[in-house]
Amino acid sequence: MIPNTLPQSLVDNPLLSDWVGFEQDGKVRVSTGKVEIGQGILTALVQIAAEELEVSPGRIRAVSGETSAGPNEGVTAGSTSVAMSGAAIRLACAEVRALVLAHGAERLGVPAESLVIEDGRLRRGGRDTGLDYWSLAAQIDLDRPATGSASTKSPTQYRVVGTSLPRIDLPAKIEGRGFIHDIVAPDLLHARVVHRPWQGARLVSLDEAAVRRATGLPVDIRREGDFVAITGDREFAVQRAALAARDKAAWEGGTPLPDDTNSPGWVLAQPSRSRVVDTGTPPAREAGEVVAATYWRPFQTYGSIGPSCGLAALSDGHLTVWSHTQNPYALRDQIARCLGLAADAVTVLHRQAAGCYGHNTADDAAFDAAFLATRWPGRTVRVLFTREDEFLAAPMGAAMVIGLSAELDADRRPARWTIDIASPVHSNRPGSHGHHGFRSREALPDPPPQPAVRNDNPDAAGGGATRNGHALYDLPFHRMIHHTVDPIPLRTSSLRGLGAFGNIFAIESFMDELAEAAGQDAVAYRLSLLSDPRARAVIEAAAAMCGWPGAGPPGEGRGLGLGFGRYKNRAAYMAVAAEVEVDEAVRLVKIWGAADCGLVITPDGALNQLEGGIIQAASWTLKEELRFAEGKVATSTWEDYPILRFSEIPEIELRLVGDRHNPPLGVGEAAMGPTAAAIGNAVARALGTRIRSLPLSRERIMAALLA
Repeated sequence: MIPNTLPQSLVDNPLLSDWVGFEQDGKVRVSTGKVEIGQGILTALVQIAAEELEVSPGRIRAVSGETSAGPNEGVTAGSTSVAMSGAAIRLACAEVRALVLAHGAERLGVPAESLVIEDGRLRRGGRDTGLDYWSLAAQIDLDRPATGSASTKSPTQYRVVGTSLPRIDLPAKIEGRGFIHDIVAPDLLHARVVHRPWQGARLVSLDEAAVRRATGLPVDIRREGDFVAITGDREFAVQRAALAARDKAAWEGGTPLPDDTNSPGWVLAQPSRSRVVDTGTPPAREAGEVVAATYWRPFQTYGSIGPSCGLAALSDGHLTVWSHTQNPYALRDQIARCLGLAADAVTVLHRQAAGCYGHNTADDAAFDAAFLATRWPGRTVRVLFTREDEFLAAPMGAAMVIGLSAELDADRRPARWTIDIASPVHSNRPGSHGHHGFRSREALPDPPPQPAVRNDNPDAAGGGATRNGHALYDLPFHRMIHHTVDPIPLRTSSLRGLGAFGNIFAIESFMDELAEAAGQDAVAYRLSLLSDPRARAVIEAAAAMCGWPGAGPPGEGRGLGLGFGRYKNRAAYMAVAAEVEVDEAVRLVKIWGAADCGLVITPDGALNQLEGGIIQAASWTLKEELRFAEGKVATSTWEDYPILRFSEIPEIELRLVGDRHNPPLGVGEAAMGPTAAAIGNAVARALGTRIRSLPLSRERIMAALLA
């Protein structure tokens, strides 16, 4: 169950009215600062609220990510929404229920213990009392701090939590009105931005006459500094003009990128700052054999099917912004900062779009729309990115060079373990490190100063490059060396899982290599180094599901592999097994997964998150890497940057093995690293040789086969 203590979200937003309100039509308003990005979080939060308030889920109206009407819960990231917002909503709703019962009991002159609430109505002895939430709401002041003292329901009492309800966000999406792209306004002004090709590039010329000829319809071309935007009433005309402007713009200066940017050598050649974190006691004497290996995770991007979109309108001095940002309050604050406005003169309203699971261009599109709205007051400006914009202008998932070494004792177990991580920072969201985070603001005249990045995300907050860098195994001495690669002429930021994807891939691949060096079974070797019963349980479950160890000797073109991780070493436990066939490329045959998520609010939602994570991780592992040419990102279409196709998705079998009496654990990123490791280990067995650099592409496989 969720601990009955005040979570940080309630400390930061203490008033009960921040979270709950009763509306005239028999609805209950439940507000959250967390936002829907495809993970089904709003459905889960509605279930938690309905459970504690004793109302049907259909009575709940969820308000999400609106700076004018909800709590500030920071960024929706890190697989923390249920643990943070869910815990706050649970306690707030329990306290509201207790206040209503106490007030109703006073009105009726009966003990509060004699009353129950059924779908919002107070009943006593099986009879309706004539009182309900809505008739009593005006008499109860919810503008009071939450105390966390109200009794919450135990899992044995749950009727809504733990069931799979239909997703509340799907009807509107199916009907074509659920996405930010579907927003229309009578005064809509369409806009496209011509992005700089690389950091610091200066616009030396733009043939505006040629751009106007290319469209043949009225458009406005706005140039301020190195920022160029095309606006007009006809979207088709604006789009054609923007495409022409890309070809007619001449750029110079700045920091063009070399073709080998996406390589370990380039990353290691950049400036860096280093630190060492030791855990445990080093062995008193030198151990025996040393096993070492180096792994590579490339720069990657988000691959959202829908491009980013933002809308903004300036009216009577107040700026309203519609965005699919993951942090509405930070977006509001940084837009206000960059446009010289007071924070209370800006409202950000979250509206859903294609899921991104990381810092994509949603905030950039929102800023572009906000800036242009100040140049077109009284109009609703709509900025839409193109596919090429997404590849060129988006922050990148940071590349990682991960070195591992282990000194083995007499039993062939690690006596001294070292992980050496070199990577750029993994978070540059608006507000991170004091940065505004907007690409276009740097192109405008007189950009505000961007403070130097001192460190990546702190380890205590889950880390950035170091996320899951500390192996969960029972290691007597663990050394982590972290090289923050900075500054670099690239904008890197949060991509699903941050450093956990690369670190778990490396650690779990290395664990297979250690098992091989010890002459032991890979699963048995892991279990010999694990005392955590929940970790052991998911590994044992996944191994049983796939029929470990499977048949077939190494190098016969078919392999079974396993990977394990606990996201951030404090969220959900996950073990994944993968079976592959390999000739010139990898074919996924089947994937199995076992997860311990503690209390699961929505089983179908949790399984969808785990399955989606497996599919995205498989795509990263087998296909995805950015290319660079002519000083810039050279991948601009799905042909240049292939992602996993529907036809390539294997059968996936999942099992939830946790105890519902344990607190809920985040699931959104739990599958990423274990999936990469399972596929990598399976490919190594199928080939009889290991490929340590991602993606496991046809080119790398052919090179391994010919070596």
